[in-house]
Amino acid sequence: MSSAQIEALIGALPMPALFIDRGEHIIASNISAKNILGEGLTGRNYITALRQPAVLSAIERCMQSEMDTRARYLGSDGPKDTSFELRCAYVTAQGLTGALVTFTDVTDLEQTNQMRRDFVANVSHELRTPLTSVIGFIETLQGPAKDDAAAQTRFLGIMARETARMNRLVDELLSLSRVESDARKRPTQQVDLAALLGSVVHTLGALAEDSQGALTLAILPDAEDLSLAADADQLRQVFTNLIENAVKYGGAGVKVAVTLHGPRFEPRLRRQSARISVRDTGVGFDPVHIPRLTERFYRIDSHRSREMGGAGLGLAIVKHILNRHRGRLEVHSALGQGSEFIVVLPLSND
Repeated sequence: MSSAQIEALIGALPMPALFIDRGEHIIASNISAKNILGEGLTGRNYITALRQPAVLSAIERCMQSEMDTRARYLGSDGPKDTSFELRCAYVTAQGLTGALVTFTDVTDLEQTNQMRRDFVANVSHELRTPLTSVIGFIETLQGPAKDDAAAQTRFLGIMARETARMNRLVDELLSLSRVESDARKRPTQQVDLAALLGSVVHTLGALAEDSQGALTLAILPDAEDLSLAADADQLRQVFTNLIENAVKYGGAGVKVAVTLHGPRFEPRLRRQSARISVRDTGVGFDPVHIPRLTERFYRIDSHRSREMGGAGLGLAIVKHILNRHRGRLEVHSALGQGSEFIVVLPLSND
């Protein structure tokens, strides 16, 4: 097989690839390999061209044993670190002898595995604290406080709050699981946005009053008859989560204004869309937190959030629901200037 034929064969492979002959020289490489390893690979000794210890070790084992080898390594030559799985296959065919080295980008897989590990760790942490408290109070009630009525009343109240916190966490995890399972199902039910928002605001009005605040709803004239194909229960959950957050974390006396705007063309969604704004006059937060707000278990103020009963899953649920509806979430905030969460929903999901 000629060098031109080898080059053509390597060039047809969909992943980064190169071929190393028995003389330890790279005799062919494709464009994808050059993008991650650099130009000028062909003709060079692989030891001087590749340099990654894991890569060199895998190729050396392959050449010596004449058997396939695999390795993983982290590439840091691009704008972000990339994880690659390397496969080195020993080839003997038509006078061709050497190692075919291919690289598979497994960054997404690594990130998914890391997210899974983080998720398990976060859930374990969220459950461990209240469980430890409940177990401790049970032991106290069975022992030193067995005949202390005042202590029993106090401890049972704390236990009730901790178990309610665990129950909320389980409910939110189940809700997140249901939302994710429906992610690829397009909603078909026609939902009247004004009626839905009116129902949510009416339900949460008492919550705002309890904090000496106010909750108002404004339906702009061109938005009175807006409807779209949506999952009504999921959208109700979106607006409930956003309004509850505004009331709970805005502080005493916070004013929350919900506004339904009429349709307008959204370039990012490339279609006519409705905008629903949830604006509060609360304490606000540093905009540095905005990119991470919809991450699972992410909290701006962990201590305060736990006191309020939050598990850090509400905005993650909002994000997944909006993804299903082909919508998006905009967030604006500054310390001392309140916050605004804007839900953008396409009026058609074709």
